[in-house]
Amino acid sequence: MEELWPVPSERVRELMRIVAERMLRSSDAIVEQMFDATQRETRYRAVVEDPVLAEGDRRMNRAYLIHWLTASIQNPGRRVPPCEDPETMRYARDLVRRGMDTDDLGSWRAGQRAAWRGWVEACFAATADHDELRELLEVSGYSITTFADDSMSALAAYVEEERVGLARGAHAERQTTVQLLLEGAPISRARAESRLGYALTGSHVGVIVWVDSADSAHMLEAAAERVMRACGAGRRLTLVASAASLWLWVPARTVPPVPVLDDALADLPGCRVALGRPGIDIDGFRRTHLDAAGAQRVLVRLGSGRRVARYEDVQLVAVMAADMAQAEQFVVDTLGDLATADAVLRLTVLTYVQERFNGSSTAELLFTHRNTIERRLNRANQLLPRPLADNATSVVAALMFLQLREGH
Repeated sequence: MEELWPVPSERVRELMRIVAERMLRSSDAIVEQMFDATQRETRYRAVVEDPVLAEGDRRMNRAYLIHWLTASIQNPGRRVPPCEDPETMRYARDLVRRGMDTDDLGSWRAGQRAAWRGWVEACFAATADHDELRELLEVSGYSITTFADDSMSALAAYVEEERVGLARGAHAERQTTVQLLLEGAPISRARAESRLGYALTGSHVGVIVWVDSADSAHMLEAAAERVMRACGAGRRLTLVASAASLWLWVPARTVPPVPVLDDALADLPGCRVALGRPGIDIDGFRRTHLDAAGAQRVLVRLGSGRRVARYEDVQLVAVMAADMAQAEQFVVDTLGDLATADAVLRLTVLTYVQERFNGSSTAELLFTHRNTIERRLNRANQLLPRPLADNATSVVAALMFLQLREGH
């Protein structure tokens, strides 16, 4: 590669190596700053709203930072070749599949600025010599900017190759049709059904199947098939949303219970499923998918260990999770000391309210004596800021939030 600036002095090369090694040790914090910046500045809302794409963005930021820092340790001050990390290429393919691009300059520059701020702080900590600092910042500025530009160009070329290949297949037509339906754009039923090979009449259940690691992606198809069977259907519309996720529509009228789905996925570790409420016709096709996406976001935002989420079960928490800071404060204000109490005590309160304040029914469900339930409820009222009977709706919402976050 052609060098675009003079070779730095030996002292500055050594300083660059020192700063890069320090930043490498604290790379996790810098990656999060870069990720937050790119998420704020991206023009593609799907990259923010889809947990799989958001995680891909985070991994790409990590890959680029580690690549540049490692190259700067090995050959400080020299032009760094573009990063061709497999995670980055996988993310680029995911964007192409979703009709997006990698030319989001605002997002690129936001990540670059975040990395540069961390680098500048580390440079000032490395030397107090004015001349050394000036040369160090000048050379590293050239290096970072050129690396970002070279990487954007290389990734754009790769994306173009992927787009050309994708256009030759049927997937592109299905992807375009689904996006039109989800956006509510005008498209005739006959044309959409012909492109999709799927009837839009009747009832649909939208499903998102995903894995947290691309290493488990080979299980996605098996998980999709089992979810379809659990819904009592014999066919499905499947769209490859990314390397780590599938979107499904299943012609079904009901959503299976969570235990049934958990059993179906028991031997597929790493696979997770979010399901929307059944929806009718074209409007239902759109709504049930948006429901499933909302249920998926709840699990990811709460860091929940649950493998299955039905929107009908998490709808209230989904509204709360839109603002995590306010949700956390709501839980503290509503539950008081009950928020940190034993999980069995919290489950008793939640079950009691859900059973319409029926102590006998609660005892039966929890396989516990009625007197034990009464003692637990008395204890809960001592911990709550307000009596349960006066604030039951808010208490249930807060307990459901905790339950999901803890993965129970």
